[in-house]
Amino acid sequence: MAYRTTASRIERDQALREHILDCAVQQVAEGGFSSLTMSTLARNAGVATGSLYRHFSGKGELAADVFVKATRLELDTLNQPFQAKGRAVDRLRNGLTQFAARAWHSRQLAYALIAEPAEEEVETQRLYYRQAYASLYGELIAEGIADGSFQVENIPLTSACVVGAVAESLVGPLSPQARADRESGLPSETLEAVTLAIVRFCLRAINAKEVP
Repeated sequence: MAYRTTASRIERDQALREHILDCAVQQVAEGGFSSLTMSTLARNAGVATGSLYRHFSGKGELAADVFVKATRLELDTLNQPFQAKGRAVDRLRNGLTQFAARAWHSRQLAYALIAEPAEEEVETQRLYYRQAYASLYGELIAEGIADGSFQVENIPLTSACVVGAVAESLVGPLSPQARADRESGLPSETLEAVTLAIVRFCLRAINAKEVP
């Protein structure tokens, strides 16, 4: 009986932690990492502030876990078109298009994940996941070389460059200033224009035979 009680308590704690983390992701999606405070999160999650510290040592750990949860979803989502059937060039184009669209429609969260200044723990995770993205691109580039779609000499370096270029190209359009300009009706980049620029740049970077 004691074992069952302990197991049940663990399950409840895990469920509560996931609930808190989901609320934290939503908070960052609405206001960025700067809006993520323990007191506001406790109120949104419906728990006492002290309860948060049973699951997270502080804002640094919490923010890093938010980053990991949200970024893992984006990484897994990008992997789907990359692993689909068909030519590597088509899979890359589809993946880039999907990635840009997801960022565009969740601009605050995407900007927070890509560029918003945050705690040191978040920056550590950013570096790790940039490498994870590069590995994903590297696998697809290798397949493209094999099927004759791409010509690349240094896959790891090229993959890292592509990841950096994609992220950097989205920073401006996703920035708070760009969002404010669009809301004010000022001229701004469109999703279609940004996506086309990203796709063209990446395909040229890997010497693709087909560039739109």
